Amino acid sequence: MTTATPDTATGTLEIRPLNGPLGAEVLGLDLSRDVSLEDFRRIHRAHLQHHVLVFRNQRITPAQQVRFSARFGPLQRHVLSQFALPDHPEVLVVSNIVENGQPIGLGDAGHFWHSDLSYKERPSLGSFLHAQELPSAGGDTLFANQHRAWEDLPLALKVAVASARAEHTYTARYAELQARSPWRPNLTARQLAEVQPVVHPVVRTHPETGRKALFVSEHFTTRIVGIPEDESRALLDELFARSTRPELQYRHVWRPHDMVFWDNRSVTHLAAGTPAHLRRKLYRTTVEGDVPF
Repeated sequence: MTTATPDTATGTLEIRPLNGPLGAEVLGLDLSRDVSLEDFRRIHRAHLQHHVLVFRNQRITPAQQVRFSARFGPLQRHVLSQFALPDHPEVLVVSNIVENGQPIGLGDAGHFWHSDLSYKERPSLGSFLHAQELPSAGGDTLFANQHRAWEDLPLALKVAVASARAEHTYTARYAELQARSPWRPNLTARQLAEVQPVVHPVVRTHPETGRKALFVSEHFTTRIVGIPEDESRALLDELFARSTRPELQYRHVWRPHDMVFWDNRSVTHLAAGTPAHLRRKLYRTTVEGDVPF
């Protein structure tokens, strides 16, 4: 359980740690206004410390979300560009809503545990998700602390994976997702060219804190390179199971106008599911990170 005391050093901004292995609320901040450099630095420090930040009651426009997100670095665009906002291509619409026979957003995002854009050469530093329309039941998002996952591994398993490298592939489970959802589109040749497989360390070092974290996920990690397929599968299955244990998790129950910012270098996440007849819509922006090492 986190025991840090609330940080209320300046103005009305309060950073309140949540009970659990990660996460903090950010209160007293209006992101429709410019954030001072001092407050921004406090938010940045809190993000590194708590890995998941929950900004409450943010009544902001997509442009304001883009502006604040971009303070952390260049923004990345999702390969499924047809689900981006036309006026703000950096904003991915995550939604199960269908209008005029067509989905307005990516309806099955986050079905498997993953770290956003781990299949890119420069995976995401972090992602922002802003609630636009929430269901009356379901729709939670789970986060799992990958620093703790690494630290809790048995010594023999740490030795086995400490210097290992693994392949990440966007299309690894794409056909499975298409079988689940009639709305997930076929990828064009251009889109396929954007998501060629990449290889990253199984254990990455956080570029800002120096802490190590597991960097594999059931969604995108396909194999550990350099070992037989059966050994790779057995090792990945064990890592997947250990990396998402309940004691590593924070479950976010969404409130209206929440915006959540998580560190993709420190956590994996999972969409817990929404009943098909209930509407859900959120806007996601994603900050580009470094090449993992």
